Amino acid sequence: MSLFDAIEIAGSGMNAQNISMDVTAENLANAQSTSSASGQPYQRQVVELEETPSNNFQSALEQAMTGSSSDSGPVAGGVQVAGIDDDATPDQLVYDPGNPSANKQGYVKMPNVSTVTEMVNLIDESNSYQSDVTAMQTAKDMFTSALDVLK
Repeated sequence: MSLFDAIEIAGSGMNAQNISMDVTAENLANAQSTSSASGQPYQRQVVELEETPSNNFQSALEQAMTGSSSDSGPVAGGVQVAGIDDDATPDQLVYDPGNPSANKQGYVKMPNVSTVTEMVNLIDESNSYQSDVTAMQTAKDMFTSALDVLK
């Protein structure tokens, strides 16, 4: 394992959480958008995360069971964005006869975005980002201490 693997792993987590926070902010910004370019209400976006393919549990288990190891040791893992998908939950119907987007019965199709859910997601993503910052800072402190010992 390389000296900088901890920093690379924390950096990949920070990047993934940054993208997640951007998508959540977009969901919040469009929570009241009744019409998009397609003429339908805004569809909530969901970020799919996955571990980096270079370091997964299966390959680590196989290495441990066979006793084989690569020359450089295990490859640094991390997380990456697998994709950003539309949420499949149905749109909300809200009774608002004064709205220009209302149908004949007075109902407006609103996006499938819950501001409470999005705020909880934003707090969770922010805490995860902060955890990655702390892990990176801790790794930096360990490297600095190791260099001080070598002086």
